[in-house]
Amino acid sequence: MNAHVATQARARSDRPLDGITVVSLEHAIAAPFCTRQLADLGARVIKVERPGVGDFARAYDERVDGLASHFIWCNRSKESLALDLKHPEAKAILRDLVAKADVLVQNLAPGAAARLGLSEEVLRPENPRLVVCDISGYGPDGPYRDRKAYDLLIQSEAGFLSVTGTPEEEVKAGLSIADIAAGMYAYSGILSALMKRERTGRGSHIEVSMLEALGEWMGFPLYYTHQGQEPPRRTGASHATIFPYGPFPSGDGRTVMLGLQNEREWAIFCEKVLGQPDLTGDPRFATNVLRVQNREALTAVIVAGFTQNTAEAITARLDEAGIANARVRTMAEVREHPQLRARGRWRDVETPNGQVAMLLPPAMPKGSEPRMDPVPALGAHSAGILAELGLDETRIAALREARAI
Repeated sequence: MNAHVATQARARSDRPLDGITVVSLEHAIAAPFCTRQLADLGARVIKVERPGVGDFARAYDERVDGLASHFIWCNRSKESLALDLKHPEAKAILRDLVAKADVLVQNLAPGAAARLGLSEEVLRPENPRLVVCDISGYGPDGPYRDRKAYDLLIQSEAGFLSVTGTPEEEVKAGLSIADIAAGMYAYSGILSALMKRERTGRGSHIEVSMLEALGEWMGFPLYYTHQGQEPPRRTGASHATIFPYGPFPSGDGRTVMLGLQNEREWAIFCEKVLGQPDLTGDPRFATNVLRVQNREALTAVIVAGFTQNTAEAITARLDEAGIANARVRTMAEVREHPQLRARGRWRDVETPNGQVAMLLPPAMPKGSEPRMDPVPALGAHSAGILAELGLDETRIAALREARAI
């Protein structure tokens, strides 16, 4: 074994969650996104799915060689166990599996886990070290407990739409931010519970709601409107409370994304980018608060200067002046992003329909390689998992015949 291979082997055997088993009754995005992070860190994630149908995110689209983009994103490195939980023996199998697990994650409909005998109160005596994480739309109690909670609905209820878009139109985020927020809080909560277990020897119960997760992300506008003050305006891709900060057209029809953060940068911008140092003395633009109040007038000044130059020339000036700027990239351009390529952030991952290039997870301890194992076909690991629980081939065949797996 050469030195490189030996190093890679050590990294794979030293992931932070090696030896941790997670059982997840999950669908859509929030819980699968959470458990994929755990799998990246080395945890064994057993994904329980309904036979013949599976996680309904499998059918969202067929954009990735016939497979669904959301599913491919959230489900690599997992094992798929098909179980019909309406079948009595399937319920018993699930209980046996959870009894030996370190973590149980579920984002079923409100009350569904309890009806399956998977409430924290029932499971704790059987497995005192178990970490139970329940993910829901609105939480386990309160008047909204039983409401359906899709991402757009939570973006609405959490006030996100009220501050996002243009003055004329509210606009949702282009991705599932409520699901992602809940998934990331569930992930970090599970990690903290595992750390606590190391000290106490006992598991914990974690409850994460999409509304509370996205509500936390809304901290800035919540506090900005303290005691009934005006909310931040919807300003499209511009910043609501810092200016100039956002998109500006160049002379060749392209967009320059600009970001100024303080008075020092404002002065440099006026002198070295716009070539108008006297602009810093204009009382309309003397502070950020005034620049925000007079953004229309300042926009006209900036656009007049930018439209005399190409985007490339403007960004060169911005770079030389040390002013933050960016390109507005398409998804195709992100795939070829020179920074991601230079840092080797892509890996090929197997799926039931071939290899797909995926980004490495953004946070790993140095010296540990993340798991980038295949995205599972529905029920691909059922027989192996059942054999681990002591079921013989005859019994597994009978369960398959009964469509319990």
